[in-house]
Amino acid sequence: MAKLIEQSAELGAQKALRDIGFSEDKELITDVSELRSLLDSWRSAKRTVGKTIVQALTTIFLAMLMAGAYFNFKQ
Repeated sequence: MAKLIEQSAELGAQKALRDIGFSEDKELITDVSELRSLLDSWRSAKRTVGKTIVQALTTIFLAMLMAGAYFNFKQ
């Protein structure tokens, strides 16, 4: 019974790969690896952009506080 399930799963996987055009592709492993690398880079870039925006907003806020304190004590 387990052998039948294993064969069915393998045939299903082969059909799924064939349906999306990967059945004859000899570079499939390389392509998937490159896609994973690209996704990792994209996620890293999103994190970096988010951190940069937060830092910029924090810097602007602190600069405004300092300017307000300067003008308040200047008088």
